[in-house]
Amino acid sequence: MNQTTRILHVYEHCPFCVKAMMIFGLKNIPFEKRIFLNDDEAGPISMVGRKVVPILEENGRYMPESMDIVSHIDGVGAPVLNGPVRKDIADWLRASSKATYRLFLPRAVCAPLPEFATTSSRAAFIRRKEESTGPFWEILADGSKEIAELNALLGELEPLIQSPEAVNGTLSTDDIHLFAQLHSMSLIKGLRYPLGVEAYRQAMSEKSGVSLLDGFAA
Repeated sequence: MNQTTRILHVYEHCPFCVKAMMIFGLKNIPFEKRIFLNDDEAGPISMVGRKVVPILEENGRYMPESMDIVSHIDGVGAPVLNGPVRKDIADWLRASSKATYRLFLPRAVCAPLPEFATTSSRAAFIRRKEESTGPFWEILADGSKEIAELNALLGELEPLIQSPEAVNGTLSTDDIHLFAQLHSMSLIKGLRYPLGVEAYRQAMSEKSGVSLLDGFAA
């Protein structure tokens, strides 16, 4: 029987890539991780016709879109994402997303991540993202309002977490979305994680094999 070779092409900072990487850890399915430089357009275009990550490569075939990859890998053997999804989790993710990504983006490009290993890759990211956020230096100069907003929201999240092992008690796609957002937040210095949120962050990081970025927080 031919063995399936799985390669996941990602950026380390990308929340969509985090979602795709998580399912491999949760399923204990081996894969090879390859990192695109952020300004490498030719690589992903040659695979799926556009600049996008993550991309799953299986025996020469390519699949983009994070949740398509999650669904595909969860379908290998017995699924693990069997739990319910909840509106209050979706509402929390929406409420926290704007402040999270405004603070996260300038910190991501400052972190020593492999997708930003060249000056041109960092410059391309800054040029592209500043079109929607405004100058990164302004965001880095004072994010106190957004940090206060996120700390309040983290307090609201704690009672929503039913178990450190799964936000709804049983693993579900809510865990994929929630941990990916908390992973992005881990780059933001000054956030305070209530005990229940911290226990969830650490447990989900260990279960999924995706490390948090607290060590690079700024």
